[in-house]
Order: sequence, then structure tokens, then C-alpha cells
Amino acid sequence: MIASRSPRTLARMNLDLSPDERAFRDEVRSFLDTHLPPDLREAGRRTTSVFTDKKWSIPWQRILHEKGWVAPSWPKEYGGTGWSDMQRYIWSAECARAGAPGLAPMGLRMVGPCIMRYGTPEQKARYLPRILSGEDYWCQGYSEPGSGSDLASLQLRATSDGDDYVLNGSKIWTTHAQWATRMFCLVRTRFDGKPQAGITFLLLDMQTPGIKVRPIITLAGEHEVNQVFFDDVRVPKANRLGEENDGWTVAKYLLEFERGGGSGAGLRISIGRIRDLASKQLDDDGKRLIDDEAFAAKLAAASVAVEAIEMTEHRVMSALSAGKPPGPASSMLKMQGTEAMQRLDELAIEVIGFYSAVDQPAARQPGSNVEPVGPVDGMLAMARYLNNRAGSIYGGSNEIQRDIMARLVLGL
Repeated sequence: MIASRSPRTLARMNLDLSPDERAFRDEVRSFLDTHLPPDLREAGRRTTSVFTDKKWSIPWQRILHEKGWVAPSWPKEYGGTGWSDMQRYIWSAECARAGAPGLAPMGLRMVGPCIMRYGTPEQKARYLPRILSGEDYWCQGYSEPGSGSDLASLQLRATSDGDDYVLNGSKIWTTHAQWATRMFCLVRTRFDGKPQAGITFLLLDMQTPGIKVRPIITLAGEHEVNQVFFDDVRVPKANRLGEENDGWTVAKYLLEFERGGGSGAGLRISIGRIRDLASKQLDDDGKRLIDDEAFAAKLAAASVAVEAIEMTEHRVMSALSAGKPPGPASSMLKMQGTEAMQRLDELAIEVIGFYSAVDQPAARQPGSNVEPVGPVDGMLAMARYLNNRAGSIYGGSNEIQRDIMARLVLGL
């Protein structure tokens, strides 16, 4: 029956707010107006990556933790809000509109749900409160120099030695490892048989002797990712999540949370920002780009794609609220969300034109007194474009996501 309804009717059926939801939205707006400081608001709006720097995300996390709103998707028994899927959507949308800095996802969105599902009572009691408070700042040890999309080929060796594993090898593209206090890490504990059957999932302290972090500077000139080296690093077996050699099961569960959800509201804000710029910027003939039919058609197509993403997010949120994992829909969201993000980045470059080529990292910093060359959003456009080129690779390349959907959704 739903399939017979028009897309406009379906969107209205799912997205219109009830009186209670409108009241909740007003409560959220009031909270953001009074509790989101101007410096954090500016930092959120000037973020050029999917990750906000720790110096901006942690203060905001502490404010939300005090309010009890830091983990909208967590079950209430573990410190979550108990919100409905629509309330979580409203929260995400209002934070995007207000320019709130993004919270570090490695703990709250990724390893936290895994600890809830696979952790021992001791692990839950130890780690979950520290994730909520921001006391532990996590990074992800998945990719290696020879293991990206083919993650099962990872070679970081973990040798059993009494009550410990001894780690030797390296991880790469490790986001925010320079600030992390903890890492969730995939290691190889067995080299024979099927590659997936020899992987173990560990939780480790980044201050452990033998760990070295080397920075990797991105095309945008920013220090976001790193290579992490392990030289005889001892990790207690009590820090293992799940069973030895069954880490692939835990990793797949975590990837569902890494890949899915949360992008639609931010993408819609980006569309509004691009439309606003295109309405103000004039070409040499004094014409507005928004009045160009070809550009308007591209912006309209992007808007349709974002609406489709929002509808898929609602399905994922409904599954989560029913206690189910996102499943293959997370692959669809990851693919659609990152490709839509890149499409919008290209449109932003088209709007800004020559101004986007000016490299002005000092002016991009929150609180900077350096005057930007061109419009404020213009100085962010190229850095966002360069950073977000990785979007279709991280979290599993989009080609891998298409393969997952072909197998698990289409049965091919």
C-alpha cells in the first residue's frame, strides 16, 4: 500500500511533526539557544571534515552529558535519553541548524554499542560511563597499509603470552589517534584457515608502552589522520571484546553503526547554505548563479537525493528503536550519504568560483581575527571538498557497499 503513494505523500506522512514532537523541537531549540556557546557554534560551522577537533567536541559533550542528552541512540539503561526515533531525528536536525560541533563518534556511535552487545559486565561498567562523559576519547584501529577495503587481510599480529597479547605491526588512517586515550583494534590471532576466522577485537590504552603515533597531513593541510605503530605492545586478554578469533563478528556489527545514519539533516543544511550563496554571488555580468537553469537543476537533483536519504534514515532509526541493528540499510546510507556530500561539495566550489582556490587555513580557525578572502563559506569550500573525497572510501568503500547490498538485499 505504501508503494502506491506518491513520494510527496510518503515524505509528509513520515516527516510532519505531531504536537508533542513540535513541543520537543521547541525544547531542543531553547536548549541550544541558551547552552550552545558562541565559540562552539562557530567551531561547528567552520568544521571542514566529518570530525570536529577534540578541543571543540569535548566541551560540548560535557554540556550534553550534564543535561543527559549526550547519547540519544543509547538505551536508557546505559545512560541514553529514551527518545523516539523521531525525537532523535529532530535533535540531529536542530543541532545541524544551530551549527553545534559534532561529537566524536568513535566512542558514542561505534564502540559503545558494541560493548553493550558483546562486553562483559565488568567491561560495560568500566567503559560505558567514561564514553558518555568524554573521559575516554577513542580511535579506531582497523585499516592497515595493506588492508583497506579488504579488511579481512589485516596482519597486525597479536601473540598470546600468558594473560596478555603482544602486538606488533601498524594501523593507518587512524583518525584523531594523536588525541585518543583508547583504541578499539582488530588484530590477527590466527594465520591459518579463513582470514575472517583469525581476527580478534581488542580494547587498548593508547598510553601503553610501545605505541607510536605518526601524523599524516591531508590534502586540505590538516592533521586529522595518523599511522600508529605497535612494537611489542602488551594488551591484557581481559580487554578482549568477544571471543578470541571471533572479532570479525564484532567488527561487522560495529561497521553497521559507522556506516549508517545521521547525515540527512546536515546535508539539508548544506543545500540551504549553497542556495543562499548562489542567490547572493554575482558573475561578471551581474547575474545570480541560482537563476541559471542548469545549476538550479543540479541543486534540485541534490535536494531529491537528500530527501531519499532522510527517508532511509527514518527506517534505520525505526529498526534501532525496536532493538534491531541497522543491517544492510546502513550500507545504503553510507553510499548515498557520502556521494551526496561530495556532490554538494562540488556545487559549493561551483558557486564560490575563484575564491575557493585561495588557501587560507589561518582564517578558517574558529576565533581567528584573520579576514577571509571572499565570503566566509567560500574559505571552507575547498577544504571540505578535499577532506570529503575520502568519504566514499572510509567505513568500507562504496564499491564494497554496493556488493553488500547486491548480496544481502537483492540476493545476487
